Amino acid sequence: MIRVLVPGQLRALARVHGEMMLEVPPPVTLGAVLDAIERRYPMLCGAIRDRVSARRRPLLRLFADGQDLSFADADQRLPEAVCEGRAPLLVVGAIAGG
Repeated sequence: MIRVLVPGQLRALARVHGEMMLEVPPPVTLGAVLDAIERRYPMLCGAIRDRVSARRRPLLRLFADGQDLSFADADQRLPEAVCEGRAPLLVVGAIAGG
């Protein structure tokens, strides 16, 4: 099981309390996990990544086992700790302002 933690606003939208638990068949890639999120929680389609381009939304960052995957390709394999469920994939709202 892949563990995913999203910001509170997205948890509320998806009606999830705590971490999301997803089954993702190997190879566990960033794109495969995001696809699984959107299949299980269709209300999040377009919230984490753009519906047309499938690119990450600009004010969200993605982290896995201490690695910043925000600019990684969708076919990037996730670290073993995430694949084995020891660490979550983190979707973090970026802080912006002036």
